[in-house]
Formats: sequence, C-alpha cells, structure tokens
Amino acid sequence: MLKYYLITFLVSMVPIIELRGAIPIAVGMGVPLVPAYIIAVIGNMLPVPFIYFFARKVLVWGSTKRAIGRFFRFCLEKGESGGRKLKEKAGKGLFIALLLFVGIPLPGTGAWTGTLAASMLDMGFKKSVIAVMGGVLLAGVIMGAASAGLFGAVGSVLGG
Repeated sequence: MLKYYLITFLVSMVPIIELRGAIPIAVGMGVPLVPAYIIAVIGNMLPVPFIYFFARKVLVWGSTKRAIGRFFRFCLEKGESGGRKLKEKAGKGLFIALLLFVGIPLPGTGAWTGTLAASMLDMGFKKSVIAVMGGVLLAGVIMGAASAGLFGAVGSVLGG
C-alpha cells in the first residue's frame, strides 16, 4: 500500500495531471479516498512555493535558450495570459477568482497555472498560497466525489 501512496503523492506533483489525476488513480489502485485526498493535497501543494518564487525567473531565462525556448515561452505566455484573464474577470475579487480557477477541475487550470498566474500578477505570496490551497482542497473534494461515483449515482437517480 505504501507504494500506492507514493505514486499518488508523486502524480499529484506533476504539472497538468496534479491532484485531478492523482485522486482517481489512487482510488483505482485501491487507496481509500480520505488518505488519497490528503496525500494528493500535500503533493499538489508542495511545489507551490517554488513555482511562486522561481518559475517566472526560470521561464524567462529558458525562453531565450535554443533547445527549450519554445516550450518555456509557451509556459510563460500561458501564465501571463491566465493572469491577465483572471485579473480582468475578477477585478477586486482576485482572491476568490484564483481559488475558483484552481478549484474547478478544467483543462489548463490547477495549482501550477494558478500559482504562476498569481506570481505574474504580483499577488503576494501568503494570499496566493491561501487561495491556491483553497482551490486545491475544492478540486480534491470534486475529484474525490467523482472518483467515489457520486456524480454517476446522482445522474442515475435524476435520469431515471
């Protein structure tokens, strides 16, 4: 079982997959939902301070390099674009917007993109981490419910 916990932890740290993929994978491997949730949240949050403080600097540096420049520019543009859109839509509600951006499991959203966007917006470390943490917790609840079959059960009841 320890092996499955470790897999859950590592998968939750991977960009794009994050907790959204780690919880269903863990449940599929037989990890109980509550430990899967806790491990995935911890794993998803672990890179957040590093992303906040270093990602933009690394992306700017890498964007000028021949072999990796194209990918780094894509990531930089994604973070800047996400930050701009978030700020335009949110106005003064940027904290809640960031929380929801991270928390609603859609492609291109998550702790990695949300933290990068927050750092691009100079949102402030503490505020960013709290918003991202709230979003990760929300995404974990949604993915936990989906992994437990809640949405399928509700659909069956409502659908007939």
